[in-house]
Amino acid sequence: MSEACLFVLGATHHSAPVEVREKLAVESESALRGELASVAGLRELAVLNTCNRVEFYGVAANESAVESVQAVYCARQKFEVGQFESIRIRLTGREAALHLFEVASGLDSQLVGENEIFGQVKDAYAAAQASGSTGAVLNRLFQKAFQAAKHVRTNTGISSGRVSVANVAVDLAANIFGNLADVKVLVLGTGEIGEGTAKAFKSRGAEDLAVSGRRIERASEVAGGLGAGTVRFEEIDSHLASYDVIVCSTAAPTTIVSAAAISAAMRRRPARPLLLIDLALPRDVEAAAADLQNVFLYNLDDLARIAESNRMAREAEIARCRELLSHRATGLWEHVQRHLSSGSNGTSDPHGPGI
Repeated sequence: MSEACLFVLGATHHSAPVEVREKLAVESESALRGELASVAGLRELAVLNTCNRVEFYGVAANESAVESVQAVYCARQKFEVGQFESIRIRLTGREAALHLFEVASGLDSQLVGENEIFGQVKDAYAAAQASGSTGAVLNRLFQKAFQAAKHVRTNTGISSGRVSVANVAVDLAANIFGNLADVKVLVLGTGEIGEGTAKAFKSRGAEDLAVSGRRIERASEVAGGLGAGTVRFEEIDSHLASYDVIVCSTAAPTTIVSAAAISAAMRRRPARPLLLIDLALPRDVEAAAADLQNVFLYNLDDLARIAESNRMAREAEIARCRELLSHRATGLWEHVQRHLSSGSNGTSDPHGPGI
């Protein structure tokens, strides 16, 4: 890289399984951005940190700046640089632009066509803008990515079918229990994913629902909108035996449901299966729970494999989306090249002064 260039650096579900992504997940994005602000030659930066990916989008003056981003990140995560390089993605120029277009559109997701990623990309861009780390290049890149994502979702069938995590989770429960009317469901976590999953169960006939979260006020708010009950977060273990499906989607830094607690619960309900759906990263449920008799534990990677059949049914739409996005990425990159060749560092851009 002999001149300033757009780049993306990171790791995703394609090469990093859930146990690795747990180690890569950034706990404090603002603190990390603060550390990266001192990297010489790094002109612009945005961090996309989700359950399925940690990616750095930026403009670097030279190769060493990108290497420094990697070094700072790996040091902060206590992750071996060599191991990171074995699983990372690293793209520049047009390919970096196309990658963001595909991410924002849901094409690069574990569940191809899912909608949640669009909001996550918007949040990442907003945080970067607020921190003053974007400039002319990233501002244009992200705005064009949002336009491209809306275009393909409006003009193709990429989002048709059950492609959300919530819907796949409900399908899984239906396959195990059949009619969901008599199934008792507990949702741990009151964020967007937890609330969305609770609504999906409700819409498919589940009538006995309960919600739990660290903030009882928020749990009561979510439960009220669903006609559901609440369980106090600190009393979860004592209630596990009462539920057939437990959906976990908290932001806890460590597991909150232990294998020992599940084992104790199963002794009180040995004849009835227990379905645990862990949508959190880091994971909420201790992995050893999967070894217990009559317990079915599924994490994000498991749900993605189940959803693969939906993806195969939409291969033609996926190919059409990629063609549309490729054309748009080429047009954007031609504009960005002219900007970078002019020697501008983005500081004159009214939407972001650059890092």
